[in-house]
Amino acid sequence: MSSLPTKADILQWISDNPALTSKRDIAKAFGLKGAARVDLKRLLKELEGEGHLTRRKRSHDDPNRLPPVSVLRVLGPDRDGDLFLAPQDWQGDGPEPRILFLPAKDDPALAEGDRVLARLTQVDAPDHGFEARLIRRLSTGPRRVLGVFRTGSEGGRILPVDKGSDREWLVPSGLAEGARDGELVEAEQTGPKGRMGLPRARIVTRLGDPGAAKAVSLIAIHQHGLRDDFPDAAIAEAEAARPPELGDRTDLRDLPLITIDPSDARDHDDACCAAPDDDPKNPGGHVIWVAIADVAAYVRPGSALDREARERGNSTYFPDRVVPMLPDALSGDLCSLHEGVNRACIAVRMQITAEGEKVGHRFVRGLMRSPASLHYEEVQQAIDGSPTSRTMPYLEDVLRPLYAAYRALGRARARRQPLDLDLPERRIVLSDAGEVTSVAFRDRLDAHRLIEEFMILANVAAAETLAAKRTPLLYRVHEEPGPEKIESLRETARASGFSLPKGQVLQTATLNRLLHDAADTELSELISMSTLRAMTQAYYSPDNLGHFGLALGRYAHFTSPIRRYADLIVHRALITAHGWGPDPAADGLSEWDVEHLEATAKQISESERRSMMAERDTNDRYLAAFLADKIGAEFEGRISGVQAFGVFVRLDETGADGLIPVQSLGREYFRYDRDSQVLTGTDTGTEIGLGQRVTVRLAEAVPVTGGLVLELRSIEGEARKVEPRGRGKPAKGRGKRKPRKAPGRRR
Repeated sequence: MSSLPTKADILQWISDNPALTSKRDIAKAFGLKGAARVDLKRLLKELEGEGHLTRRKRSHDDPNRLPPVSVLRVLGPDRDGDLFLAPQDWQGDGPEPRILFLPAKDDPALAEGDRVLARLTQVDAPDHGFEARLIRRLSTGPRRVLGVFRTGSEGGRILPVDKGSDREWLVPSGLAEGARDGELVEAEQTGPKGRMGLPRARIVTRLGDPGAAKAVSLIAIHQHGLRDDFPDAAIAEAEAARPPELGDRTDLRDLPLITIDPSDARDHDDACCAAPDDDPKNPGGHVIWVAIADVAAYVRPGSALDREARERGNSTYFPDRVVPMLPDALSGDLCSLHEGVNRACIAVRMQITAEGEKVGHRFVRGLMRSPASLHYEEVQQAIDGSPTSRTMPYLEDVLRPLYAAYRALGRARARRQPLDLDLPERRIVLSDAGEVTSVAFRDRLDAHRLIEEFMILANVAAAETLAAKRTPLLYRVHEEPGPEKIESLRETARASGFSLPKGQVLQTATLNRLLHDAADTELSELISMSTLRAMTQAYYSPDNLGHFGLALGRYAHFTSPIRRYADLIVHRALITAHGWGPDPAADGLSEWDVEHLEATAKQISESERRSMMAERDTNDRYLAAFLADKIGAEFEGRISGVQAFGVFVRLDETGADGLIPVQSLGREYFRYDRDSQVLTGTDTGTEIGLGQRVTVRLAEAVPVTGGLVLELRSIEGEARKVEPRGRGKPAKGRGKRKPRKAPGRRR
């Protein structure tokens, strides 16, 4: 007798076979006979009682009706933001039924194209005939692949561009949509695996020459499903927007609210100024103003702009382009705080003591006019004694007060001890044709840190205000890292000659001591990167769980509503909490916003991770393109990761990461120690581990995937002799394991 299926097995069968859901069908599918059918009946009754199934008559279903439990596909939201579903396989004579999705609190965020198993209820509504409650999500849309098309006698094949994918896809004749050999294409799976075990696909988009310079970011956009075209309705709303009037806003146009951004900034969504506090109760204190573009005035809840912004979640930045959250009419114009023009803003006035502690703040909805749009380098040069004609007029009255307030905040930061990770930012410079001309690391200036400190303070003020007013919001949450990740960091520190104490409550100050110990050594970047990898991923949540990295008990994103949807939600919450305007309900938090706050948090957290991966992959491809004509050249670097299949090396010159496959290390077998992240040769005793200095030869650079393959030349200055793999006697004896020396500090 076959074993009784689990409830999960039964639900899976129903999801895969919605037309075969009677007890007889299920018993036949699992080979159940005799007494086992009695047990099956009990399981089905339990599932019915738990709400997973609804009993139907034994007669065959009407093909024009839907079973109570159905497999459905997710359609896009309508203009009101409601999500609708459609049957996966509609066999009826008339149009497929329209199904409204009713999300529960803990349901995952669904996207267009997802397949779900849902429980249906027939209703008599003007715009839909069924309502659906989620049982579970089955898949996230049809599986897609991005790759290079190669023609063949019976259609062709697709070679994926993903570094981790080496399996080709078959394209049958008639499904190539005219794609030419060598063309970059996007395809979706059409069915199960065909001959040779390869998935079958049809081409849905032709993207042109994969070697073209402008194709690099285009690959990432399609690979990660980023939305780079705005619907006509969203563009129309953006272009219909008009400059703000003062009305009942607070007039801030006399404040010297300057913007400080990168020299190549595409938008300006924050401005600031500072002055000594004239309150006698706060001797030596400072007043800081931070003004943020009032995006909520233009992007109203439920509008086409709002639906598109929520779907995107954030802007995505590439070296050659930006995929914005909002159309350029807003992000590049009305919501950008350009100098010399009136702009709507939400601003916060904050008082800090001489020691940098915030003692008060208040928010206003205002109208501002920035006197200057400056960039980090020229501001820093002015403070360092080399002002230009642009910065000289603001040096004494604007810039010096900003830096005085920043120094006070620095003292508070030193006491708070947020995680002191200061990793270099890589900058890829492109020519007008889109080709990489240089790769360098951006200088980290006090001007950068000043803006960061002011934005953090404003974000804290927003979270505190909304919590005090009991207004729903989205917090920025960063949870404490788990014990396994900290133990891995401890092993890395030990292998590098440092220590991370055990047996105490983890605090950022403890991690900062490790970073400080490594700061003046050659292993500084390794320890910083290992610490970063040990951290959990920050995310958005309607529940406050604190921010470990910043050592803050309450934190929200308020300062970038042009490029982050979470900030727009916080702006709406501030409008609602303060009752600003004649009708706060028009641009404040809507009932839909509040009801879907958790789903929004999940969706935009996923969007953020998707953008990060797209940006990382694009940088990898640009670096591979930059190095493609340097095959055979040797580079210095440091081992940044060790796995059983090979060693990752970060190159000094560009910061690019490449792989030394373990099979290229020679014919001896290398044993992998996961805890210490070390490969040890069984014949020679050679140890290859994190942080070691190496010289490598570039063996392969593939721009379309971003992959770099390296060959090891030397470790810690000692030439590495590699014997080719093959038959032969192993080296006599085994080298003794030598403990790795702790690196000395640079003086």
